[in-house]
Amino acid sequence: MCVIQVGRRIESTVLPLELLQQFKAADFTDQREYDAWQKRNLKMLEAGLLLHPHMPLDKSNTAAQRLRQIIQAALDRPIETGRNNESMQVLRTAVMTLANRSPDGSLFESCHWADGFPLNLRLYEILLEACFDVNDEASIIEEVDELMDLIKKTWGILGLNQMLHNICFSWVLFNRYVATGQVENDLLDAADSQLAEVAKDAKTTKDSAYAKILNSTLTAMLGWAEKRLLAYHDTFDAGNIESMPTIVSIGVSAAKILVEDISNEYRRRRKSEVDVARSRIDTYIRSSLRTAFAQLMEKADSSRRASRHQPNPLPVLAILAKDVGELASKENEIFSPILKRWHPFAAGVAVATLHVCYGNELKQFVSGITELTPDAVQVLRAADKLEKDLVQIAVEDSVDSDDGGKAIIREMPPFEAEGAIGNMVKDWIKTRIDRLKEWVDRNLQQEVWNPQANEGGFAPSAVEVLRIIDETLDAFFQLPIPMHPALLPDLMSGLDRYLQYYVSKAKSGCGSRNTYVPTMPALTRCTTATKLWKKKDKMLNTKRNSQVATMNGDNSSGVLQLCVRINTFHRIRTEVEVLEKRIITLLRNSESAHVEDFSNGLGKKFEISPAACIEGIQQLSEAVAYRIIFHDLSPVLWDGLYIGEPASSRIEPFLQELEKNLTIISNTVNERVRTRMVADIMRASFDGFLLVLLAGGPSRAFTQQDSQIIEDDFKSLKDVFWANGDGLPVDVINKYSTTVRDVLPLFRADAESLIERFRRSTLETYGSSAKSRLPLPPTSGQWNPTEPNTLLRVLCYRNDEAASKFLKKTYNLPKKL
Repeated sequence: MCVIQVGRRIESTVLPLELLQQFKAADFTDQREYDAWQKRNLKMLEAGLLLHPHMPLDKSNTAAQRLRQIIQAALDRPIETGRNNESMQVLRTAVMTLANRSPDGSLFESCHWADGFPLNLRLYEILLEACFDVNDEASIIEEVDELMDLIKKTWGILGLNQMLHNICFSWVLFNRYVATGQVENDLLDAADSQLAEVAKDAKTTKDSAYAKILNSTLTAMLGWAEKRLLAYHDTFDAGNIESMPTIVSIGVSAAKILVEDISNEYRRRRKSEVDVARSRIDTYIRSSLRTAFAQLMEKADSSRRASRHQPNPLPVLAILAKDVGELASKENEIFSPILKRWHPFAAGVAVATLHVCYGNELKQFVSGITELTPDAVQVLRAADKLEKDLVQIAVEDSVDSDDGGKAIIREMPPFEAEGAIGNMVKDWIKTRIDRLKEWVDRNLQQEVWNPQANEGGFAPSAVEVLRIIDETLDAFFQLPIPMHPALLPDLMSGLDRYLQYYVSKAKSGCGSRNTYVPTMPALTRCTTATKLWKKKDKMLNTKRNSQVATMNGDNSSGVLQLCVRINTFHRIRTEVEVLEKRIITLLRNSESAHVEDFSNGLGKKFEISPAACIEGIQQLSEAVAYRIIFHDLSPVLWDGLYIGEPASSRIEPFLQELEKNLTIISNTVNERVRTRMVADIMRASFDGFLLVLLAGGPSRAFTQQDSQIIEDDFKSLKDVFWANGDGLPVDVINKYSTTVRDVLPLFRADAESLIERFRRSTLETYGSSAKSRLPLPPTSGQWNPTEPNTLLRVLCYRNDEAASKFLKKTYNLPKKL
């Protein structure tokens, strides 16, 4: 009417807004009627523009916030209307801004205030609610078929179809059942039947709008159903058990549609991999029984507290075992037959869940048992009876399954007396191992490590250690337990750590390679430096000797004593292999062993002690080698070789002493480790030879002609270890002599070529910064004929005018050695 008068098109107007603007309170019979009419129009605006808009609303939309404020205020106090009224203008601005929105931000020519799809569904839902009797909200009117025909005529207007009708009608029936106190099961059955139609529809369409409505509706229904099913022992009793099958059906149907027809993840996977119904029922059973079990725990604890003043009160877990058995029987008789429609092994899943719950509590109880007390026996007997009852139900329920119920039984790990026995055996193992550790601490303090006092060249303490381990294994396999294979890894781990501890204590304080290698001296060409070196070397030897004496006393880390330790570690490593074979024999003779117990070596082998023996042999072998060269033979090597004139102080005295030591070593150490030790001594002697040449202090100086003497002496040194073919293999000698062979040609070179090579090497190392002034290269100790420090040291020990001038000019070192 007014719209036509001003020449505006109907699609460009917002009808409730126009009505509010045109009609005033005077047009109504009384103020209350006008107020109600105004609220209805405002509610219509709220539904069309805020609750169910044509396009989704951003939370930060200011027009929406403003309209919401206006409507909220108007519900408390009516607003003044009229075309030119200020409050009406504010309302109009907010309404038209929302009604004319478009996806790209521009304004539509037509208003979209009542064409949001959710609004149409809400209107249709209201129409469907007319099917219920006004006087009995839980009953459907007799004329429902005629009324439904009329309602369906609105489909063309509201843009609906049969699929949308089915989902709407399912929701209306379900919602009415919930709203009316959940007592009319016919409504619930009708909703379930209608949901079956929805399931058919969902498989035939991929419409995104329909899927969105379906998702929100079914999610709400599923949430309501699961709230009851995840704790169905609290939800259902004798008075309402009839409704349980329908509620389960609704929950399962909704879940299947949501997962199978809406979930993209499900479509990407093979449908045969997922049984939605079975999976949901499995979840409901486990969740509900866990909740019921927790309540039983509280009840049992209360019973225990109530009877604590009575003679011989039952332990909590004994009470709990009885209650859990009764719960399992109730589950099997009442709930499992209902749930079996969707899960063929519902009872098995239920008792497996109860078994796990009780087993967890029993495990904590058993962990505190140190001996089999009367309470412990009572609990274990009750647990044993409960376990038999639960297993019986599981077996009967799974008799028709493909695996005969094995999958369910696997969920029920035994909690009989074995657990208690196992813990006590572990305590027995721990006690034995602790005693062994105390024995090691006590006996190693008394061990003398003397080859003359030890038959076989190894320590008596090692023989005793191995004897105790052997006896411990015998005692373990004689224990009257049915679980030797299961507990053997614990025993093996303890014995393994014990042997490792013995090796660690036996090598403690014996030093290593670094204990005997002297600190690398700085470059020297003057008397002052000589004093510093000798002072430093004296302090090093004092510290080294003091350290050895403090840690071992009575020279227990002398060369021969170290050899006995090496022999001992080798003996332990060999005997460990024998022990492992014996363990397999003992295990085969054990009644509790099965074939699968021998399928792998895990738990039946010593893992860390063999590696500790190898590491100990390596450490002490190097310690022996470097002690002999840098400590015992220091007088003939460091204080004698090439002192003064090289021609008159050659290597022969050192070689004589070296051969004596090699003979002692060969006669003392086991032949299986002898080659390794001789190779370590060879490496140490080569290191010592190079140290004399490159860091021997100012008492040594070499001419170019001395190079032949040095080369001959080194060949003699190598020959000692070759021993005319009876010693080390040539390839081993060549491997360890590589560095010396590379460095020796420097002593044959003239000073000028050495200086040139030093300049070039320094420039390559330091770049352009070395052009103006050659920097003093640091001492790395990694000798190499191309390394600046190695070249410079050869120059420093060169008794040559050219070398002296270069060193004086470049580094202001003294001209004379």
